[in-house]
Amino acid sequence: MGVHGHRERAIEFLRIAHLYHLGGLPTEQPHPDTRSLSRWAHDDLPRAIAALRQVDLKALAALRERATAIDDLARATRATLDAGRHVFLCGCGATGRLALSLEFLWRRRSVDADRVRSFMAGGDVALVNSLEGFEDHPDHGARQLREMGFDDGDLLIACTEGGETPYVIGATRQAATISSNRPWFLYCNTDEALTRQVERFGRVKADPRIRKACLYVGPMALAGSTRMQASTALQLAVGAALLHPDVPAREHIADFEVRVRDAHAAFLEDFVRAESEIYRGGHHVLYRVRDYGITVFTDTTERAPTFSLAPFERAADPGARPSLCYIELDEAASAGDAWRRLLNREPRAIGWPEVDPRTTSEYLQGFDFSRAARARLRARTPDRTHHDFHIGKVGDAIRLELRALRHDVPLDGAPELFQHLLLKQLLNIHSTLVMGRLGRYEDNLMTWVTPTNGKLVDRAARHVQHLLTNAGRPDSSYERIVERLFAEMERTEPGESVVLRTFRSLVTNGSTGSG
Repeated sequence: MGVHGHRERAIEFLRIAHLYHLGGLPTEQPHPDTRSLSRWAHDDLPRAIAALRQVDLKALAALRERATAIDDLARATRATLDAGRHVFLCGCGATGRLALSLEFLWRRRSVDADRVRSFMAGGDVALVNSLEGFEDHPDHGARQLREMGFDDGDLLIACTEGGETPYVIGATRQAATISSNRPWFLYCNTDEALTRQVERFGRVKADPRIRKACLYVGPMALAGSTRMQASTALQLAVGAALLHPDVPAREHIADFEVRVRDAHAAFLEDFVRAESEIYRGGHHVLYRVRDYGITVFTDTTERAPTFSLAPFERAADPGARPSLCYIELDEAASAGDAWRRLLNREPRAIGWPEVDPRTTSEYLQGFDFSRAARARLRARTPDRTHHDFHIGKVGDAIRLELRALRHDVPLDGAPELFQHLLLKQLLNIHSTLVMGRLGRYEDNLMTWVTPTNGKLVDRAARHVQHLLTNAGRPDSSYERIVERLFAEMERTEPGESVVLRTFRSLVTNGSTGSG
């Protein structure tokens, strides 16, 4: 958003703010079943876990009603592969990570591994280090698609939880001009809400070259946190179409619903308490993973932008602020080996240093999640303990171990797609409640969100507005809140919430005070 002072940057944003007024979209609204989530995280963990699990089940029931569109997608996917062409999967943030996860699973089972190719905004490095600014640029999506080798006859499956992400829209519209095989555009808000609020969605909806699938599943358990129910629904839908095209989608979703109900989540109460206590004591958690690395990353990477945490530090940056948790792939002998095990292929860096220096191969290879991570972390922070959190497959179960805690999640022969999704849901519940116990959201609003792109600036401003209204101070205009938000971004220290700082500044100085 430029390098000017905060007023200039606020004016620059407000000039285009109408593109990001997304508060009326269902995925941005607070879920009625979790309005007291922050209090439950502190005072009633069993109730919090039950509420989050219930929201997951409601989302799956809603997805089951969209089964016809998933069956159509399965036919299109199979026809593309039968014709010898490629299927491309793309997304941003959480949807980008689900795209990479599905390519990983495809490569686990197919001899034609390269026939399915995934990419996310910013390249593979965004799997472990969020690059949110990319999603504001449709030309980035179009360019990345072209550079991935997309050609006529290939099929693009584009996922955007909200249905409004410029990057994904740019990639989709580019695919429609290149290939006669019409791309699919999947999203989790209603057509009515999107058409009313998001002009760029209207252009997608009106384009007969693009096939649309609305997979509406309602509000998220944590308002706007589409890493939860929306990304689960999209990963299940695309995974069913790609990996299990011969099973009717309704049957496939119903099978997963039963498994979710049977995989009781009450055991998470002790794990949530243990991990939050570790952080409160000033220490860290090292997730040590064997079989489910990419799914553990889809949860842990998202914690940084969602809750204003330090992102995973690179081995090449010894002075970086340490993240609360880190990941070690136990069987990986080197940084390169860790990337190959994580993705089931060589990592891809898009190499756009003129856009962002973090897109280079050199930057990507600076992350080391091999078995050397443990010794490096201990050497970097010798005064802190790094507690091991083991996650791996033992027999026909997923085993989780932290401190003296151990729990096996029975799989009962579940396909790999279901295994990863079950673990994803459990980790989403776990991390959300850990962050709740650390005070990283208010009610079910993300008051610690890091506003690194247009959508997140709007979300932060709306959450400030909500806090002001609750405090009996609804007199600040949206424009005034945005200006103060940009002012406080310049002053916010690491480990501090810019949303709460902006709220306190407006309460103290008034709605007409100086920024």
